[in-house]
Amino acid sequence: MHSIVDGFKRFRNEVFPAQEELFKSLATAQNPRAMFITCADSRIVPELITQSSPGDLFVCRNVGNVVPAYGQMMGGVSTAIEYAVLALHVQHIIICGHSDCGAMKAVLDPVALASMPTVQAWLRHSEVALRVVEENCGCGHHDVLEILTEENVVAQLDHLRTHPSVAARLASGQLFIHGWVYDIESSKIIAYDSEQGRFLPLDGDIVPMATPRQRYFRS
Repeated sequence: MHSIVDGFKRFRNEVFPAQEELFKSLATAQNPRAMFITCADSRIVPELITQSSPGDLFVCRNVGNVVPAYGQMMGGVSTAIEYAVLALHVQHIIICGHSDCGAMKAVLDPVALASMPTVQAWLRHSEVALRVVEENCGCGHHDVLEILTEENVVAQLDHLRTHPSVAARLASGQLFIHGWVYDIESSKIIAYDSEQGRFLPLDGDIVPMATPRQRYFRS
């Protein structure tokens, strides 16, 4: 705890004064560019990975970067999505999984969750990804975790599209969705491209997009 308190003191005395004008501008309003839904894993720091400043990202974290389908669990994630889209008018929602994900390891080994019934129930939202991998992957054991992590991001993107606020903005081209997987060891990010149906490097020649085609055009 001492290191945490010492960290606050450094922020208060060194970091804050250098950015005081920024914090003053954020004191009464926020206008984030994107919503970032990611895992609660302590190794994932969205602002660091994307080099974003305070106020840039509306971050929602949970075990396994899960997005329950609309109506299944009207809790914190669904509330955050609705608020981000309708109140903050974010133009982008990013779902970001990561390497060595403990939640995905648990999905592969549910017996390990026998003493954690709440976590077990929560991770049922990732069961669709597990079924996709089991029935279609044909991959070696060492690749299963990596493939499941990617499929879980795709599954949560599908769940995200069931939310009415998201579906409406996607249809009119006012919102864009993205599915990322971050590799902790290398800093690499791959992103899902819906046109090609696969993950591509985020820092390649084109920016992969998970957004479906716009169906309505505003005059």
